[in-house]
Amino acid sequence: MKLTKETVQSDLDALPRNYKTGDVDRLIQRYVKEKADASALRPYILTQQQFHRIYYYVSLKQLRDAAKRMAFIHENLLFSDWWHTDQLISYVADLPFDTALGHAKDYIRSENPFIRRWGYVLFISRLCQGHADALLPLTRNDAHYYVQMGQAWLIAELAVYEPQTVHRWLSGNTLNYSINGKAIQKICDSYRISKDWKDRFKQLRPALRLRKSLPEAAAP
Repeated sequence: MKLTKETVQSDLDALPRNYKTGDVDRLIQRYVKEKADASALRPYILTQQQFHRIYYYVSLKQLRDAAKRMAFIHENLLFSDWWHTDQLISYVADLPFDTALGHAKDYIRSENPFIRRWGYVLFISRLCQGHADALLPLTRNDAHYYVQMGQAWLIAELAVYEPQTVHRWLSGNTLNYSINGKAIQKICDSYRISKDWKDRFKQLRPALRLRKSLPEAAAP
């Protein structure tokens, strides 16, 4: 079964008027069960979020190998906002860390801020565990808000597993406070980090606010 823009739009139109994401996901499950080919949707996925979701999910759910899923994503870096990147995190959680790191080093240099964001948030899973020393140096000064939020999210995720490593790194990095401050806020918002560690991270704020940062952190 080959999906087309017209057939998918017809299926979407048949959903309840105020349909929710769950309704679209049930449609996706049907397409996956039918082993549908979503490739014809590619030219249209940035015109409507539902096309983007269907194109990626129908394709990725039929790929059982993490490396093949990553290859598919790499060939389809068609992102126009944070939602388009964050929805893909679970599909690369089983990827070999070195493979993910190699891709990330390229992504964080992209001209597209949402590809740069993807270079950080792709590790927001068990994929990041035990890799703080390798991942923290990827963080570079970036003026784009959603990239900064992706960086802060990753830093906070690493602090769940390696708070001492993250604390030491935050104490000595050369990043703008706009990134460091967001990271500390994310850490403080996490229910998986102890109050003691949150207090220790909060204590870094005064010195970080006063620190002069470099215009651009050294490339990894």
